[in-house]
Amino acid sequence: MLVFLESFKLSFCGRNHNVTCIQSERQALLRFKQHLKDPSNRLSSWTKNGDCCRWGGIICSNVSGHVIELHLGSSRGTRKLGGKLNTALLDLNHLTYLDLSDNDFRQTEIPTWFWNMSSNLSYFNISRNQFQGNIPDLLTMTQPSVLIDLSCNNFTGSLPLLSSNVTAIDFSFNSLSGSMSHFLCHKLNEPMKLEILNLGHNLLSGKIPECWKKWSRLVGIKLCDNNFSGKIPGSMGALTLLQSLHVRNNCVVGEIPSSLRHCGELVTVDFGYNQLSGDIPGWMGERLPKLIILSLHSNKFTGTLPEELCALSYLQILDLSHNNLVSEIPSCINNLSAMNSGNNSDDKIFYRTSKGSFFEDILVVMKGRVVNYDTTLKLVKTMDLSDNNLSGEIPEEVTSLAGLQSLNFSHNHLVGMIPYNIGEMTSLECFDLSTNNLSGEIPLTISDLSFLSHLNLSYNKFTGKIPTGTQLQSLNADSFHGTKLFGPPLSESSTDVRFGTGSGVPKNREDQHKVDWFFLTVELGFLSGFFGAVFLLMLGKSGRLVHFQYVDETGHRLGRIIRKYILK
Repeated sequence: MLVFLESFKLSFCGRNHNVTCIQSERQALLRFKQHLKDPSNRLSSWTKNGDCCRWGGIICSNVSGHVIELHLGSSRGTRKLGGKLNTALLDLNHLTYLDLSDNDFRQTEIPTWFWNMSSNLSYFNISRNQFQGNIPDLLTMTQPSVLIDLSCNNFTGSLPLLSSNVTAIDFSFNSLSGSMSHFLCHKLNEPMKLEILNLGHNLLSGKIPECWKKWSRLVGIKLCDNNFSGKIPGSMGALTLLQSLHVRNNCVVGEIPSSLRHCGELVTVDFGYNQLSGDIPGWMGERLPKLIILSLHSNKFTGTLPEELCALSYLQILDLSHNNLVSEIPSCINNLSAMNSGNNSDDKIFYRTSKGSFFEDILVVMKGRVVNYDTTLKLVKTMDLSDNNLSGEIPEEVTSLAGLQSLNFSHNHLVGMIPYNIGEMTSLECFDLSTNNLSGEIPLTISDLSFLSHLNLSYNKFTGKIPTGTQLQSLNADSFHGTKLFGPPLSESSTDVRFGTGSGVPKNREDQHKVDWFFLTVELGFLSGFFGAVFLLMLGKSGRLVHFQYVDETGHRLGRIIRKYILK
């Protein structure tokens, strides 16, 4: 979550230049500078005889001349500050805003006096450094509304207790561990002002507790990439202002609680990479009308693809891949009107809070790669129903989704032909129908997809010549293997079903039913060595995402080998 504070941006404007800084505070800033390393000379304006209210990164009160804001975060293109934190900051008694983000303090453990000083701040940002140690309880924040960003550091230990005045916290990308029960359930009768809670990418574990009613002002929750277990708490249904809920990549089980139907403001639901089961509830399409992002991939969902989801007119990202859904693709899919149109002029998805706005971000599989989208997220429109048990034909109505950039129906049991007017999906960049039972010729209109750069039609029953089109002939031949297609980029005729280019490729109908044991042995040897490497990656937290992505891809590869060589 990226936080943008509109109220603080205004403080750069309208300074009263008749006010000069306090002498004692200028001396304190100079002492603080002495202990800093400034390789790009960013603090060159900090001189003994200068007015500190005119120094770079300093904001003074228009009335009193006291230093109230310290903006020392590094920006792109500038070298980072380093060195040591100096107690001279304690002499800045009126400081309410401190930004030391994106610097390099060389694995410094934050001293106690620094944490004590932070209790007077309304904005406290030391993210993207190498600070380490434990985070103490933050119960004495005196300002009425406080934002704390400690993300992307090396903090360890348990979660701290929070003051009720804290409005937004970001503790993501650290190594915090243990349960969140004490953090969430402390003083159950005390209402909290917290609107943004980001605990993603840590080592937190245990069940997600049922203590959410006291946190009724929450707008955004990120618990992704931890080790949480148990069920999604039903008490989350009390969060009627909630707009963003991320629980991706944990060990959460059970069904989606029906109480979430009361969270009608939800824009993003991200439950991917868990062990959730049961049906995908139809009420999500009826009671969550503002959804833009619905990601339930890599779970254990069963049942049908609910037609009620077609009512989600704002939906731009739908990922239900890697589940066990059994049904046909509903023809009402063309009602997803946000996927019908081109890109919105506003390229960000953001949520307003009392401290300003924060931007949404999410991981999306695009062209076979996992990509994190944030500031351009509103421009992304994808649908992924791959690796389920979907059957029937591809509905022609899908071709009305002209704004889609990525469409993936691979690894299902779809039959029939590619809709003739597929060329109307003019924004399509990635199109994957591999490993189905589709047949017939490829429609000539596919050549109209001028943005298409990733196509996979392999392991189907397609016949005929590959249509002529600059982008089709430039694709990899692997996109058409396992079919009876011919023509560029394939170099052979359509008489053989191609499973590869090795000597064990079957050359006639009789040989198609034989197992190429040499090929299969090589593939299995590759898989054994690969999973050994993945195990080593799993020893580090940073390897987790790589593990999920490539295990999925390799598992599909093994499945294709078994289906094509053994089960035929």
